[in-house]
Amino acid sequence: MQAPPQYQKVLSYASGWMSTLGWIASLASSVYVCGTQIQAMINVLNPDEAMTSWQLTLVMFAIIAITIVFNTVGAKFLPMLETISLFGHIAGFFVVMVPLLVLCPKNSAYDVFVHFEANGGWSLGPAYLVSQVTIIYCNLGSDSVVHISEEVEDASLVVPRCMFWSFVYNVLLGIVMLIVMLFCIGPLEDVVNSSVPYVLLFNNTGSPALSIVLNLVLFLLVYSGNVTALATSAREMWAFARDQGLPGSGWLGRMDRKWDIPFNAVYGCSAGCVILALIQLGSTLAFNIIVSLSVLGLMSTYMLSIGCVFLKRLKGDPLPYARWSLGRFGFAINGFALFYSAFLLVWCCFPSYLPVTTSTANWAPVVWAAVIIVAYVVYAIWGKHHYTAPVEFVEGRKAPGVGLQSST
Repeated sequence: MQAPPQYQKVLSYASGWMSTLGWIASLASSVYVCGTQIQAMINVLNPDEAMTSWQLTLVMFAIIAITIVFNTVGAKFLPMLETISLFGHIAGFFVVMVPLLVLCPKNSAYDVFVHFEANGGWSLGPAYLVSQVTIIYCNLGSDSVVHISEEVEDASLVVPRCMFWSFVYNVLLGIVMLIVMLFCIGPLEDVVNSSVPYVLLFNNTGSPALSIVLNLVLFLLVYSGNVTALATSAREMWAFARDQGLPGSGWLGRMDRKWDIPFNAVYGCSAGCVILALIQLGSTLAFNIIVSLSVLGLMSTYMLSIGCVFLKRLKGDPLPYARWSLGRFGFAINGFALFYSAFLLVWCCFPSYLPVTTSTANWAPVVWAAVIIVAYVVYAIWGKHHYTAPVEFVEGRKAPGVGLQSST
C-alpha cells in the first residue's frame, strides 16, 4: 500500500510468497522442537535411547496430524486454548525458573558473563554473527496477529499493541530465562556434546521426576504455540490464495462457510510442513536449516513492507493516519529495521559449523532461491494476469470478484 503504485502488485505478490514460506517453515520448526522434546523426556529415564531420523520424522507427522485436528473440527476450542496458553506461558516461567534456581548447582558469574567460547569451527566474531540467526528466530512471531487481523475487533489499535507488547514482554522474560539457564546448566563441555542440552539443565535439579515435569511443561507450551502457528499460517495462505496468488488458489482459497475455517489452507500448510520435515532425514542440522529458512522468508517480507514505508519517509511523502504510531521515532526505527534485516539475511545463508559437509551444509538459501524462482515463473504465467493485490480492494480500484472478500 505504501509502495510506488507501479510496484504495488509485484511487491505484494513477492511478500505473499515469502510470508507463506516463512510461516510454513516456522510451523515446521516448532513441530521439530516438539519431536525433540519427546526424545528429551525419554532420555531422562533412558539416557542411551535415541530416536533414529525416520522415527523422529514419524513423530513429527503424528504431531502435525494432531495439530490439524485442533485447527479443523477442534477449532471451537482455539480461543480457550489461547487463553490457557497465555496464563500457562506466565505461570510456566515461574514453575520452571524457581526449581532451577533452588535446586541446581550454579556456574560462576565469570563463566556466565565474561567467559566466551566458539565451538562451531568459527572464530569468536563470526560465531556471534552466525548464531544471531537462532536468537532472532526466538523473537519471531510477534506479527502472527496480523494474519488473523480480519478476525480481530478494533484491529487498527489492538493488532499493533499486541505486536509491540508481546515482543517486549517475551524479550524481557527471555533474557531472565537465559541468565538462569547459564547459571544452572552445568559444564559447557557437556552442553556442547549433548544432542538435547536442556535435558542437562532439568536433570541438574537432581530429580528425574521433576525433570520430566519441567520437560512436559515446556512441551505443552511449545505445542500450544504450534497450534497457533498452523492457524496463522493457514489464514495467511488462505488470504493470499483468495487473491489468486498461489497455484491451486481456487482450492486453497476456499472457506468453509459452515465452520468459517479455511480447511484447505490448513491442509496445504500441513503438507508444506510435512515436506520440510523430511529435511532431517538427510541432515544432522535440520533444525538450523528450517530456522534459517523461516528467518529468510519472514525477514524478506519485513524488508519489503518496512522498505516501502521508509522510502516514503525519505521522500517526505505523507503517511496515512495511524491510531498507533511510532511518531517522531518512526524514521530511525524503520531505518534500523530495514538495514538490520538485510544484514541478517546475509548471515542466514552461512553454515552453522565448519568444516562444511553435505549433511552439515545450510541448504536454506537453496530452498529460498528455489521458491523465488517458482514464484517468478508462476507470476509470469499466471499471477500477472489473475493476481489482485489487496491494495486494489482497499483503494476501491477494483471490486472484489465472486468468492473474494475485501482485504480491508
